[in-house]
Amino acid sequence: QVQLVGSGGGLVQPGGSLRLSCAISGFTFSIYTVSWFRQAPGKEREFVAGTRWSLDRTSYADPVKGRFTISRDEAKNTADLQMNSLKPEDTAVYYCAASDSYRTMSGPQDKSLYKYWDQGTQVTVSS
Repeated sequence: QVQLVGSGGGLVQPGGSLRLSCAISGFTFSIYTVSWFRQAPGKEREFVAGTRWSLDRTSYADPVKGRFTISRDEAKNTADLQMNSLKPEDTAVYYCAASDSYRTMSGPQDKSLYKYWDQGTQVTVSS
């Protein structure tokens, strides 16, 4: 089993920054990919950014490219999401997720491949 605990959400003005952190514990050796997803009210949960756990390879959704950066620290078992130049449309509940599926190595966007999720953290971008 793998446990995830996310933190760092809050309220920020447009153009501001936030950093989300995901603490990972348990059978971390089974993880191939750690990603962040988000879900706005009335919308489907969508992929934001992902990192292959044992490789220096990242992926981003088009709306966040150039603004968000995902990073991992294998020694500390954390995966962070640095969010800059935030926009009101970034408002959502953000979820950290981990996958033990090798299929995520070729593409981390499919949320059905993620078995482990945290409780979600609210990010609100508003003036």
